[in-house]
Amino acid sequence: MAPIVILGAGLAGFGVARELRKFDKQVPLRMVTADEGAFYSKPNLSNALAWQKTPAQLVASPRAAIAAQLGVEIVDHVRAAALLPAEHALRGGDGRIEYGKLVLAIGAQPIRLPIEGNGAAAVLSVNHLDDYAVFRQRLAGKRRIAILGAGLIGCEFANDLAGAGHEVEVFDLSPQALGRLLPAGAAAFFARRLEAAGVRFHFETSIGRIDHHENSYVLLDLKGHSFEADLVLSAVGLRPETALAKTAGLATNRGIVVDRLLATSDADVFAVGDCAEVQGLVLPFVLPIMQQARALAKTLAGTPTPVSYPAMPVVVKPPACPTVVCPPPAGSAGAWREEATADGVRALFEDAAGKPLGFALVGAATAGKQALALQMPSWL
Repeated sequence: MAPIVILGAGLAGFGVARELRKFDKQVPLRMVTADEGAFYSKPNLSNALAWQKTPAQLVASPRAAIAAQLGVEIVDHVRAAALLPAEHALRGGDGRIEYGKLVLAIGAQPIRLPIEGNGAAAVLSVNHLDDYAVFRQRLAGKRRIAILGAGLIGCEFANDLAGAGHEVEVFDLSPQALGRLLPAGAAAFFARRLEAAGVRFHFETSIGRIDHHENSYVLLDLKGHSFEADLVLSAVGLRPETALAKTAGLATNRGIVVDRLLATSDADVFAVGDCAEVQGLVLPFVLPIMQQARALAKTLAGTPTPVSYPAMPVVVKPPACPTVVCPPPAGSAGAWREEATADGVRALFEDAAGKPLGFALVGAATAGKQALALQMPSWL
């Protein structure tokens, strides 16, 4: 029997393997990964300093342990060069890897801004554990850290670094922090809390040039202002990895296009996680990934199961300002209504009739997240 092959050893790939073994203990299962195949939680990378964790200590299950636990063969340090759907095979490493069913769990790649200057190539991005190990190595002995991007990951890293005693400056073209998640009042409260923790924000600011001078970097924004830093981290977002699928002739858009069974335009190839686009939705968050893994595991085990998305709150983890956001379903018409609470902000996204479709809770207001989540509509 040709194995089920999972390409990618992140949360999505291991999630599918873990869920599948609940329904089928015998089907041959192979995982192909460009790294060593250890299991770790990617969201923990942006909080590791506060936890005093080294990169090695972030590994929850070494490769051998997770392989034995899940009964999966892990083919490590192999990068797929081509997908050949007609031949039910991947080409990579020194040969071919054949599959019966294939799960693409290949994630997303960091967006790189078009920045000029001889220091632009030295800007770091952290997208997996190996990146984080490089970041921690480069961080040693550095005091001033510049972060490009005031989104979820940028703000979590900013709080983590400031808490460890670094001087942190965050630059974003948006007029506020968490621009894709929070309404203005909640964002202002959030930014004030991080500023009190030592983070300095520069909103409506775009860095156009980075030059390396001796042991530091000079950042120049598009308004002509300059800033100095010892290390620069980019956290401006991720772009779904689609090149492998597109070259193979599979349908792609923002992500790899799949139906609600997570099947691509080839019936024997599936996609999950940050690379997958389900009915126009690309949701790079933990809860959607787990919903996908549970549904796809049942499908691969012989019971076709469409993925469903109930209301899935997103937790933003800066200790300086706990935040929970449940965005409204895509395309929802309505407006935010915000109210200050004791040491926080409670915001509801409501339709014309006043029905809540989403929420944002900042600071102490996060205590009400469970009750509100039960009132929210499903996304899919």
